[in-house]
Amino acid sequence: LLPRGGGRIARAGRSASRGMVRGLLGGMALVLFGALRGRAFQGCVPCVRHAARASSRRLPVALASTKAKPAEGSSNQNQEDETGPALAEIRQGRIDKAQAMQEAGLNPFAYTYSSSHSAEQLQADFADLAPGAEQEDADVSMAGRIMARRVFGKLAFFTVQDETGTFQLYLDKKRLGEEFKNLKAWTDVGDLVGARGTVKRTEKGELSVYASEWTMLSKSFLPLPDKHKGFTDVSKRYRQRHLDLIVNPEVRATFRARAKITSWIRRFLDEKDFLEIETPTLHSTPGGADAKPFETFHNSLNMDLTLRIATELHLKRLIVGGFHRVYELGRIWRNEGISTRHNPEFTSIELYQAFADYHDMMDITEEIVSGLAEALHGTTTVSYQGESIDLSRPWRRVSMSDLVKEAHPDGFDFAQLDPTDATAVDQARAAAEKAGVPNVASKTSVGSILNECFEHLCEESLIQPTFVLDHPKEISPLAKPHRSKPGCTERFELFVVGRELANAFSELTDPIDQRQRFELQAAKKASGDEEAHDVDEDYLQAMEQGMPPTGGLGIGIDRLVMLLTDSPSIRDVIAFPLLRKE
Repeated sequence: LLPRGGGRIARAGRSASRGMVRGLLGGMALVLFGALRGRAFQGCVPCVRHAARASSRRLPVALASTKAKPAEGSSNQNQEDETGPALAEIRQGRIDKAQAMQEAGLNPFAYTYSSSHSAEQLQADFADLAPGAEQEDADVSMAGRIMARRVFGKLAFFTVQDETGTFQLYLDKKRLGEEFKNLKAWTDVGDLVGARGTVKRTEKGELSVYASEWTMLSKSFLPLPDKHKGFTDVSKRYRQRHLDLIVNPEVRATFRARAKITSWIRRFLDEKDFLEIETPTLHSTPGGADAKPFETFHNSLNMDLTLRIATELHLKRLIVGGFHRVYELGRIWRNEGISTRHNPEFTSIELYQAFADYHDMMDITEEIVSGLAEALHGTTTVSYQGESIDLSRPWRRVSMSDLVKEAHPDGFDFAQLDPTDATAVDQARAAAEKAGVPNVASKTSVGSILNECFEHLCEESLIQPTFVLDHPKEISPLAKPHRSKPGCTERFELFVVGRELANAFSELTDPIDQRQRFELQAAKKASGDEEAHDVDEDYLQAMEQGMPPTGGLGIGIDRLVMLLTDSPSIRDVIAFPLLRKE
């Protein structure tokens, strides 16, 4: 009747008179049996050592191991590593335990379980229970995953984790009877279990469920990562996010915060009478952004399609149709590079308000971001990678040309160039090259050179929230011309910690101007620009029905979550980011 696993020979050395040799032989027999059975007997060598020690002290092994037990609350000494040659044996050993339960008439994969308390509720409801005391009239049932398992003869302590935190199961053979033997034989770290009992605070102050019964809810076949080594390999964490969530509470906190952020934004907009209306993800003509789309094909319709790169054009068609305030929070796909700031599949929110302009969009942006900081952290000052960010309103508002003028070594002012002057482009190019800005030789307009200067000289320095205003017309095909600055548009981008967080326009509503800008984009596409697009005739037809003055705003949800959760990479805030195949 040798145990199926573990590292304790409870039955070795039943009589002190059998001596040390009998103890050593018993331990060696267990090792040999484990090898023949192909099981993972953890701690076999220590078993032999304990057996020898027990015999030499003329004590049963169980008593010897009880005297040598670690302090309550210490880490699980036999917790398996997640890799290594023994993994297949560990897995098989756990499968064998599940089969043993089935043979005993028990289901190792339960259908349901009713819990009366979460870990958080248990701490709140029994906060006043004194050390050493038991609330004998309490009747609680709780469920979670075993994170640590400590068995000491007739007592066992399991650290169990649920969604809200951890709690301890106090398991006593006197109370559980024969079930205590099954619990020791069948459970492992990683199993999902339920337990019912009273509530007891141990002498060391650990609030516990003093179990009178236990239930296997789901037998885990694979071990958790080693508690002491942790689960820190970044690639493995992203690829095995389920494990990342189990062993790293801060990761669960990040995704809980993300859910709160998106629900808060929806409530905020709903209270302002915005309607969320879903738009297509499959487009026949991509548009709404300068980006390379993912291409696909519809078999039944025999039609080439792309995944959407923006929700903009369909939402603005809803404005034409008579809705005054609309938005959509959803997935966007762009066939671009991957970095700490970019993922090909990401989440954005776009909103459009009739009879508004980009000044109104600045106000809404400030309300959303500062309101979220207050809701999540209780303050508008947040820390991001060691930098203190003040999100209290109002934020700095400055034109792109003024920022470049501040950063240029000679203080060159692009705003003073006349777009109609034939030499303006050469002057702009010379100024850019003097400032060390690359990639300007091929640029053919003042606006495109100004944008290159901004990206190279200014972006990374915009740590505190800054609205960058009045972008060049050449890079803003969907924005209204600025009402007082020739060559510019009524557009802003919000930058925080050197990253673009939001983009907004006074939306272009002149269909003739819009067609001309679309045609320029189509010419760029024809010349090989993969981020330019064809003329969208459906959108132009809608515009010709008459589109009201409109303000539009887009916010990158992933980057917003990064900022508010102090996450260094976009992959840290996307549950299952796209990764290269191993």
